[in-house]
Amino acid sequence: MPIIEHHQFIKASIKVCFDLARNVDIHTQTTSKTKQRAISGVTEGLLENGDCVTWEAIHFGIKQRLTARIIEMEKPHKFVDIMVKGAFHSFVHTHEFFEKADGTLMIDKFQYKSPFGLIGVAADKLFLEKYMRAFIVSRAKALKRIAENVD
Repeated sequence: MPIIEHHQFIKASIKVCFDLARNVDIHTQTTSKTKQRAISGVTEGLLENGDCVTWEAIHFGIKQRLTARIIEMEKPHKFVDIMVKGAFHSFVHTHEFFEKADGTLMIDKFQYKSPFGLIGVAADKLFLEKYMRAFIVSRAKALKRIAENVD
């Protein structure tokens, strides 16, 4: 089961970073390369504990849908979402925020299991893990750009 962890320092307050990371509208902005949009559940504003959102996006040239639920929230330090329905066998995405003297350290930890057994494991090694890492890093850098122009 691959685990992707990315650390991003942001020169903005922990509250700004936390709220931007759980904002559905900002999520759409930071994933524009995949044309991601919320189509059901919470489709705008801030996600709260227990909320579900269904995302539609284009990955690998295929339109896909994925439903995620927020299962844990410790404002403004941590929230966790899991896949309820979608292309993965499962995933857990933990978002953590640590206040620093000159900003916030944001840590994304994305743990997933691919479908299709050994074929999925091969896909991880060949391309999926690299693709998911690039997706998470790209979103973190976009959040950094937005946050550093808000705070």
